[in-house]
Amino acid sequence: RAVEYIHDADVLIVGGTSLTVYPAAGLVEYYRGDKLILINKSETQYNQRALLTFNESIGEILSKAIE
Repeated sequence: RAVEYIHDADVLIVGGTSLTVYPAAGLVEYYRGDKLILINKSETQYNQRALLTFNESIGEILSKAIE
C-alpha cells in the first residue's frame, strides 16, 4: 500500500535519509508529483528532482517549523 500512497501523493516529504539504502531509496521512484521535499544533512541523488531541499538535520528543520 505504501507504493500506492506514494504514487498518488500530491506532496512527498522525505526526511532524515540519504536515500541510498533500500527499500526507502526505491520508494521515491514511485512518486509522480512535482512537489518532492527533501530534508537531510547531505545531498541525495534526488536533489535535482526536488522542489525544495533542506541540507540540515531533520530535528533542526522541524523545530524551526513549529516555532
